[in-house]
This record gives sequence, C-alpha cells and structure tokens, in this order.
Amino acid sequence: MVKSSVPLLRSLMRAGKKQQGSAARLLQALLAPPKPPAKALAKPKPKPKPKPKPKPMPARTAAPASPPLSRSGPGRAPRSATAAPASDSPAPGKWLTARYTGQLRPMSYWLYLPDGVAPPSGWPLIVMLHGCEQSATQFAQGTRMNQMAQKAGYAVLYPQQSLSAHPHRCWKWYDRATQQGGGDVPTIVGMLGQVLAGYGLDRSRVFICGMSAGAGMAHIVALNHPDLFAGLGLHSGPLYGAGHSTVGALGVMQHGNGARVDSAIAEVLERRPAFPSMPTILIQGEDDRVVRPVNQVHLRRQAMLVNGLPAAAPVRVAQKAGGRSGLPYQLHDVYRGRKLILRVAQIAQLQHAWSGGDARLSFNSAAGPDASKMLVEFFGRHRR
Repeated sequence: MVKSSVPLLRSLMRAGKKQQGSAARLLQALLAPPKPPAKALAKPKPKPKPKPKPKPMPARTAAPASPPLSRSGPGRAPRSATAAPASDSPAPGKWLTARYTGQLRPMSYWLYLPDGVAPPSGWPLIVMLHGCEQSATQFAQGTRMNQMAQKAGYAVLYPQQSLSAHPHRCWKWYDRATQQGGGDVPTIVGMLGQVLAGYGLDRSRVFICGMSAGAGMAHIVALNHPDLFAGLGLHSGPLYGAGHSTVGALGVMQHGNGARVDSAIAEVLERRPAFPSMPTILIQGEDDRVVRPVNQVHLRRQAMLVNGLPAAAPVRVAQKAGGRSGLPYQLHDVYRGRKLILRVAQIAQLQHAWSGGDARLSFNSAAGPDASKMLVEFFGRHRR
C-alpha cells in the first residue's frame, strides 16, 4: 500500500506547488502524523514563572463556558497577523468565544451575534467549518462572513478543530466512523444545541457549510442529523462516503470516487428512510488542483439522490460575467416546483480558495463572486 501510494503523493505535491505554497502544505497536512500523547513525551520542562497578564483587548469578548452571555460587551471581527485596512472594518456585533465540554474531546468555538434587535423567533444561525491549516478566527476573517451576517441578520458559529485531534486542524471527513456519525460529529451537534438554547436562536433556520475539509465535515453532520438543518453549503469539498484513510482521502481529492457516489447515499437513506429535504449549494473553482472539480460533479449527483430529484430534472443555467476584478461563473439551478433545491456554482479560473475572500489569508481569493453572499442569499430561501 505504501509503495503504490508514492506516485499519487508525488503528483499531488506537484499540483499543490503549481497553485500556491499553502495548497502544498494542505496536502502535506493530511499525511502529518498525530502528536504523541503527553505521557509518552520526555520529562516535561519546568513551568516558567507566570508573566504579568496584559490588559484585555477589545477585539474579542470572552464568553463563559455556559450561556447566557448577555453581559458581554460588543466585540470586533477576528484579527490575523496582518492588520486589516480601514476598508475592512469589523462587523459591529458581538464576537464571543467559549469551549464546549459536553463530549470526551472538548472543542473551542467562536460565535458572532449581529448588532441590533433580534426578531421574535431569534436570529437564524450559520455553522461555518474551516479547512485544514486554518483556525476559526482565520476562517471568519478570510470569508468575511461576520460582515455579511450583520447585513443579513444572522448569527454565525465557528467550531474549531483541536490540534490534539489533528496537528493541522483537519476535520477527518474521510474516516469511516465519522462518516457514520461518530468522531467529531456528536461534539459539533452538542455544541450547536448549547448555542441554540443559550441564545434563543431560530431552530427552523439553521444552516451548515464549510470549505475543503470543513465542507466534507459539514456534509457529514448534515447527512447524519438532517432534522437540525434547513440548508447545506459546500465550497471546494470532497464527495461524501469515500476515502477511509489518509492516502484514500488524497485519492478522492484528486479523482473523486465514482463507485461510492450512489452507494454512500444509499446507505444514508437506508439508515434514515424518511430523509427530509436538504437544499444544497455547491461552490467550486474550475482550476482547483487540490480538490478537483470532479468532486463537485459527484456531490451534485449525491445532492440529487438525497433530495429525491430525478436525474432528468430540468436545470436552469445562468452565465455570470466576472467584470474587471472578478471571475466569470455559471449557476446551475434545480427546482422542485417553485422551490430552489440545488444550486451548483462553477467559477472559472478559481483555484483552491474561498471565492471573494480576503486574499491576505491562505485559501482565500479576492477574485470571483462573494461566496459568503451567495451562501446567505441561498439560505435565505429556506427554513426547516
């Protein structure tokens, strides 16, 4: 198995280097060995004397481990090592952080609450899952989802994969047990329940999406707990139900897995015969050499199967011009009656990056349509 994987790994590394150094690191990240447990390490170094704590900065409002957090003051958008220019002003709502401890493996998360008075039913919620080599705060800044959520009136939850689970914060979307509802799935679902109860959010309008490995994980959570979500968004994500090892995952990213497209969804529907509708938007760069566009083709087929849409269902195609600073793209829409069930966005020339994001951060492209806006507009059509 090791010998047969060498040519694949070499081709993957060449593909990553052709795009950007961060993409090559992403390919390496999946192969990174897990960190050894603490007890297997050498004798620990003596703890240094604690330094005086700096005064708290207004960039973040810390949240206690359990709700409510209404006493917290206004927060600001997350910062990266590069300061944001004045044109990228932070969203004015609350930026809260906490740690969910309801499962065996605790998980940190960040929550954005928009400024203003919530509707009587509560704010709708978007769950955002980052990719490998990203943190929750980097994902929030790169996608500018908080700014979009402020305009549209959404709360946004950002779970963060721990370094103890994976040294590069990769979600294990390729793991068979995770695909069947184990792994990090119960932790994300438990965290979601805590946030929904603690802030009185609208349970009929909860959506989940992600980028790359985060898209793979968002798909898994939605398929295992469809009653929780009114919609699903996948940006540059792998198909569901394949991989089952790190080398297998890399193969899926490059080639998809035609043999598992239908059978993986058949297993989901067998476990849950009365599967509810799951409106889905798929966003993919046509020049992505890390998670290649064949995965979007397979994801489209899986979304059709999950939603009971016939293979011959009519598709409305719209060609969008890129303009001076953007990239041209196509939208392929499938309706059930008057309801938009599936939207497939194919963006020309886009590599493995969040479309319309903050290009100062890895895996974000300033060119292309604003993916965050596309997601919010699609989610605004649906409720559970």
